Amino acid sequence: MGHMSGYRSKERVESKAWWATMEDMLRRFCSYGMEYKDHEGYTHDWATLLPAVQLAYNTSQHSTTGKTPALVENGWDPLLPVDHLKKNLLTIHPTARDFHDMWENSCDTDSRCIAEAKEYNKQRWDWKHM
Repeated sequence: MGHMSGYRSKERVESKAWWATMEDMLRRFCSYGMEYKDHEGYTHDWATLLPAVQLAYNTSQHSTTGKTPALVENGWDPLLPVDHLKKNLLTIHPTARDFHDMWENSCDTDSRCIAEAKEYNKQRWDWKHM
């Protein structure tokens, strides 16, 4: 048996962390069977929502830099539909409203799934340790 080193390159660890983040985001945001209909009746499935996952990743603050990837790469953060909603604009484009509704629906689904997972894990732990 050869000598095994405990050394891990920083790049490899960071790459693994990035892939873990991507996998988690895709599982949560693009869950199988989740569909949305917009104001025109068009159905969006997980594949059509991938650009939204990219936007979510690029506009979220990262612990390493304390900044968003968009800010680091471009020097500015893009305006999001929620930024426009906060300004109480008189007219909001229907597509922006649909995106906001889809985002809120996804956040509600995530919260519900997390609560269910916590309850399941609590019951499982209680059952094993009693």
